[in-house]
Amino acid sequence: MEAQYQPQKIEADAQRRWIESAAFKAVETSDKPKYYCLSMFPYPSGKLHMGHVRNYTIGDVLARFHRMQGYNVMQPMGWDAFGLPAENAALKNGVPPAAWTYANIDHMRTQLKSLGLAIDWERELATCKPEYYRWEQWLFTRLFEKGVIYKKTASVNWDPVDNTVLANEQVIDGRGWRSGALVEKRDIPMYFMRITAYADELLSGLDTLPDWPEQVKTMQRNWIGKSFGCEVHFPYDTASIGEPGVLKVYTTRPDTLMGATYVAVAAEHALAARAAAGNPALAEFIAECKRGGVAEADIATQAKKGMDTGLFVTHPLSGEKLPVWVANYVLMGYGEGAVMAVPAHDERDFEFAELYRLPVKTVIASSSGAYETVVAPWLDAYGDHGVCINSGKYDGLDFDAALEAIAADLQSKGLGSKRTQFRLRDWGISRQRYWGCPIPIIHCATCGDVPVPDDQLPVVLPEDVVVTGAGSPLAKIPEFYQCTCPKCGQPARRETDTMDTFVESSWYYARYASYDCGNAMLDTRADKWLPVDQYIGGIEHAILHLLYARFFHKLMRDEGLVQSSEPFTRLLTQGMVIAPTFYRDAGDGKKDWINPSEVDVRMDERGRPLDAVLKADGLPVVIGGTEKMAKSKNNGVDPQLLIDGYGADTARLFMMFAAPPEQSLEWSDAGVEGAFRFLKRLWKLVHDHVSTGVVPAYSGGEVSAELKALRFQLHSAIKKISDDYGRRQTFNTAIAAVMELLNALSKMTDASPAAHSVAQEVLEGAVLMLAPIVPHACEALWTALQPGTRLLDQAWPKVDESALEQDEITLVLQVNGKLRGELTVAKSTSREVIEQLALAHEAAQKFMAGQAPKKVVVVPGRLVNIVV
Repeated sequence: MEAQYQPQKIEADAQRRWIESAAFKAVETSDKPKYYCLSMFPYPSGKLHMGHVRNYTIGDVLARFHRMQGYNVMQPMGWDAFGLPAENAALKNGVPPAAWTYANIDHMRTQLKSLGLAIDWERELATCKPEYYRWEQWLFTRLFEKGVIYKKTASVNWDPVDNTVLANEQVIDGRGWRSGALVEKRDIPMYFMRITAYADELLSGLDTLPDWPEQVKTMQRNWIGKSFGCEVHFPYDTASIGEPGVLKVYTTRPDTLMGATYVAVAAEHALAARAAAGNPALAEFIAECKRGGVAEADIATQAKKGMDTGLFVTHPLSGEKLPVWVANYVLMGYGEGAVMAVPAHDERDFEFAELYRLPVKTVIASSSGAYETVVAPWLDAYGDHGVCINSGKYDGLDFDAALEAIAADLQSKGLGSKRTQFRLRDWGISRQRYWGCPIPIIHCATCGDVPVPDDQLPVVLPEDVVVTGAGSPLAKIPEFYQCTCPKCGQPARRETDTMDTFVESSWYYARYASYDCGNAMLDTRADKWLPVDQYIGGIEHAILHLLYARFFHKLMRDEGLVQSSEPFTRLLTQGMVIAPTFYRDAGDGKKDWINPSEVDVRMDERGRPLDAVLKADGLPVVIGGTEKMAKSKNNGVDPQLLIDGYGADTARLFMMFAAPPEQSLEWSDAGVEGAFRFLKRLWKLVHDHVSTGVVPAYSGGEVSAELKALRFQLHSAIKKISDDYGRRQTFNTAIAAVMELLNALSKMTDASPAAHSVAQEVLEGAVLMLAPIVPHACEALWTALQPGTRLLDQAWPKVDESALEQDEITLVLQVNGKLRGELTVAKSTSREVIEQLALAHEAAQKFMAGQAPKKVVVVPGRLVNIVV
């Protein structure tokens, strides 16, 4: 072997051999247990970032470890290729989104391959390819016919200048990001998936996922938001409204019903429209509300505004007349588009009532005595459960009793009942954009909305389209939208909306299992591989992607495509890669962000930053916080520079050693240097060993105490690292254990032939245990240690239990519970002898200071504590 560690040559040679031997091709014919390891596929943005490197290295470590454990492993890769960024890039660069996307995929594929990932590239897919999205169009038609997909009108952000729908993040201060026009809320027809029909199963299914992080499951439970309350009907005041009817609301706090002092409706509610017909000021206010955002988060943070409609409804229990207000904090898409307002016990209603001087009626007594009457400012205690007061017959009832009594009275009057509701809303999948999967619907004047027949699928998205940012490009291409109705044969128009890109990412994991199936969405191979055994991705995907994927899996199950009910058995959510930020003020409140590589930082004696200067001019820069690597903060490090300079194995080793996978990883140039030094040291240890001749690893026979201790450390490490990789998934502690093992090997003084065979055993074990993390270097090292064999054919090292049997044990020595030394004794030493040796120990004598011991506590195999 070469005397020097040369990562570029070593890694190129290893990757070439892996390609030539199709080393990572997954097969269905194996009799080994399957292990499907999947990291969330990337959006082809142009180049890898360090978050990608961390994500895919974690997955690769687990895939390679399980291969060595005897599993039949599949680890595929693909591209989440549709989406708005490609359209934005097309606008900026003047190229079609397809050309930009495919070029990015080619570049990023090369980068991923340079990391040495054990991926079956034959299964690669891109969601923008017709052979992929054909099958989600096929499933769409089935679900549309079953009523799981349906059409209704919904509010969107509308740019009246560009004539296009804007995503919430494209609305900046109420204006379109590109045109600067005031954004309007507009109701348009859209397609929805009935995810609410699966709400109960999505909720209960979380209890069948013990290997998911509790944080993720809690986030999904909260998003699904199952609640118990009452539907309440407020009869119309016919004198003011002009016709009979009821205003329906849903409340989770029916115990506060007697404290309702007004009701509020959304700007789109029928009562708002009725009141605005003769009220120009109200009509203008409603128009202003419709120009606001449509996201729930935007509504929650915006300033509360409202206007009295002049209409009234009747309280269903007290008979009181309550005014109807239009309020901008009420969303038409949530519940009934109306709320009963109880200012005393709801913070949002309180804020609104204070603003417009509406009555506040206290109807809940604080169980903690935090208040007697609700007055400004708002206290969190006002919203707590308690006992009803000022509520007539319900006085003295706690929450549960009040719910039952009030629900019974509402039901007897025909004005409401108990109801279970979910926060979850049906999934609107229509997008009025170009770069997405076409919705397979044909609009016919005679037949209505007609699904595209199977033999006309896929509806292919034209790829040579120039995006202008104004309106939908598909609506301007007659060759795309002009068609005939498949039912009656009359001229018809093809749907020009495309699907939400979350649709593509909701089933890609299943398509990998049937990647080359040309006549079905999935075939029988899907059930051989599914569910995914290990899924890896960021915590930011905890709700939407993971919830939609769980929903889609159930849809595919109900179509007979898969047998399982959940897509991912075990979930690992890796932390962010973070780095320091530096900037200079650029004026106008803006900052010029400076890359850390361009800055010199002066540290104090404890390693804390004191100040920093720009290398180019020596002048000061401001030290910002340590934040997630991002283009916007210019604090990223190009993975390619790291790979080119140090090799992929150094990048992989640093990423796995710097922090446990689920925690944030702080970037450190010194840490990268340390990882590189360790690999050079490992290389030198093996080189020096094999230069004196390769020998068989130790397999038995008498050895010295020093060698016994080294073998004990080796097999203890195998036992620990097996658990670190498999159960705990803490790769940093696995690496640390190998480092400690090699430190012990370096200190070995025994130079006998037996010592050489034990050193061979230790080095082979170290190489095998590091192989999932640094596969290129370990492959070369294994070839040197075991000429004529392949690392990829080796099993995970087994623990020699006999090596863990010690002749001597080391006990902690304490005096009055404080550590004072160590005591080494034969394993068979009796308790009485241990007590005598402890009392005679020099350290014990010193801290006993002549005092007689009251007692001596011996914990077998662990410690001795002398109490004086």
